[in-house]
Amino acid sequence: MRRLLRWIRNIVVIALVAVAGLAAVLTYNAYRQPSRQIAVDPAPPIAVDDQGAAKRLAEAIRFPTISNFLNPEQDAEALRGLQAHIAASFPAFHAAATRELVNGKSLLYTWQGSDPQTKPIALLAHQDVVPIAPKTEQDWQQKPFDGVIADGFIWGRGAWDDKGNLYAMLEAAELMAKQGFRPKRTIYFAFGHDEEVSGLRGAKQIADLLAARKVRLDFVLDEGLLITEGVMKGLNKPAALIGVSEKGYATLVLTARGTPGHSSMPPRDTAIGMLAAALTHLEDKRLPMRVRGAVADMFDTLAPEMSGFNRVVLSNLWLFKPLLLREFQKSGTTEAMVRTTTALTVFNAGDKDNVLPGIAEASVNFRLLPGDTQASVTDHVRAAVANDKIAIKPFEGNFDPPPVTGTASPSYGALNLTIREIFPDVVVAPGLMIAATDSRHYADVADNIFRFSPVRATSEDLKRFHGTNERISIKNYADMIRFYQRLIQNTAG
Repeated sequence: MRRLLRWIRNIVVIALVAVAGLAAVLTYNAYRQPSRQIAVDPAPPIAVDDQGAAKRLAEAIRFPTISNFLNPEQDAEALRGLQAHIAASFPAFHAAATRELVNGKSLLYTWQGSDPQTKPIALLAHQDVVPIAPKTEQDWQQKPFDGVIADGFIWGRGAWDDKGNLYAMLEAAELMAKQGFRPKRTIYFAFGHDEEVSGLRGAKQIADLLAARKVRLDFVLDEGLLITEGVMKGLNKPAALIGVSEKGYATLVLTARGTPGHSSMPPRDTAIGMLAAALTHLEDKRLPMRVRGAVADMFDTLAPEMSGFNRVVLSNLWLFKPLLLREFQKSGTTEAMVRTTTALTVFNAGDKDNVLPGIAEASVNFRLLPGDTQASVTDHVRAAVANDKIAIKPFEGNFDPPPVTGTASPSYGALNLTIREIFPDVVVAPGLMIAATDSRHYADVADNIFRFSPVRATSEDLKRFHGTNERISIKNYADMIRFYQRLIQNTAG
């Protein structure tokens, strides 16, 4: 018995030592890494006519520039109105820059720099907006295309995505042109007209035009990740995330063929049954979650800014990665950061309740993590479906993830600096853009691609993105203008 007690005591001591050692390692890892935030003094206050700027943005919202891939002329009249409003609202900028209409509807402005040896830069935005979800118009506090200014906000579709960015860029350029500013490096302002439906007729045509002119850009900045407030657990400051990478896009059309006939004599395998089983397999066998690339860099950058257990977790992913992934899996928003997502979006089959259809067809949309490709996802689908009777075809407009931009470049440093100067209360980190932007079309003409919108947003605000009651505060909009003015000064002054 005495020997047994001694043995148990030794086991307990060893266990306690191991626990203490593990705790020491976890604590050391959590606090050995210093903050990666650069020390920056806030930029000198820039005077902005916030009421006048808000009025111009509200007027722009009143042009319902809703793009439609199948009917590209749907918003032609609205685009003409918007472009006339732009020309009338920013006369000093139009006098300083050259304006071109690309493919009939997209805008390309060239503000010529004084040093032809310096690589130019491009600021991107898009003129089009998404439609209002059917039967939700009555849920808006202000009508979506009335462009109302109320309660300190500019309301309407496009206030945030993406006329807010577009007009903030123009407001900044107008202010600088009035002051006699001339950029050292050439600045392109590229405003596509069909970003919401692929950008193939707009941004791609602009990028192809620049390529034909042998233009090589130092960087492009497009809409993207935001300044989120109270969204990340354990982070007491707002997080300004710079999208240095972007997911790819692949829609696959699955088609099952069966024997059409009377529903009173169904065969063992039907088109709908086979396709439904295939889609169930796809949802059950999703692609694995991974922490790599920009997401891993984001965690490394945010870890020293975290408090409590969250700091320990992010600083010790070698141990806590499964725990982190389980937490991320609870929300579609966070899960999208660590997984190539599978979304069943369209299902078509049958037209009468007593007739077996001969064909059932479904569309499945994948948003690809950098590292995955259209080919690898197609292989995954084929293996998960495991049915040679189901045809798998790619949808027009699919694309692999664009190249990842590094954070060591001077252009990333300038963007980081500018964010900290205008928004001194934020933490800046690289991140992954989970949606698609026009910037991907510039991969062949730009050294660096960044996706960042200087928009402050809470978790409640995120629901307004492509949703109901889209709006932006006048204060935030004025800061957006200051941000673009300061960015131009820092990168082209």
